[in-house]
Amino acid sequence: MEEIYVSTDVETDGPIPGEYSMLSFGSAVFTRDKRLIDTFSVNLKQLPGAKQDPETMSWWRTQSKAWEVCRKDPEDPEIAIKEYVQWLKKLPGKPVFVGYPASFDFSFIYWYLIKFSGKSPFSFVAIDIKTYAMAMLKKPFSGIFKSTMPREWFDTSNKSHVALDDAIEQGKLFCNMLAKNIG
Repeated sequence: MEEIYVSTDVETDGPIPGEYSMLSFGSAVFTRDKRLIDTFSVNLKQLPGAKQDPETMSWWRTQSKAWEVCRKDPEDPEIAIKEYVQWLKKLPGKPVFVGYPASFDFSFIYWYLIKFSGKSPFSFVAIDIKTYAMAMLKKPFSGIFKSTMPREWFDTSNKSHVALDDAIEQGKLFCNMLAKNIG
């Protein structure tokens, strides 16, 4: 089964899942040749009893448009995650999680998948775009930022903090890197 790359971005109200909530997430599925197959996005209700991190909420106050988008029509996480799993199962290939930073986005997605569906179609793994760039550029991880990556890797550079928009943008970045590295 051919791999397909599920570029995913999350928006949250704190640094860790469970104690804080995932407010929104978007996934954009790409083939290796950068063909966008499908997308999924949803805004989620906050977890019962979860907190809001003061630092994160301070940042959100600087992102009023994105905040408004991620709070529109939130759905119950249990229902939304089960729909997400069904959507992933219907994709025409083996889903591979891709994130920037994958360590943050995957931690929320994985926690929600296990909590609300009991399984992860991604298993335990995710591709981190920054780590992939480090390997391609042969530079230390601490020196890798989007601003230090080659401009030809980017179709656009407009992080909106709207989960689906950011997932599409980073998915294109990853596919451009794949094309450069693998051909």
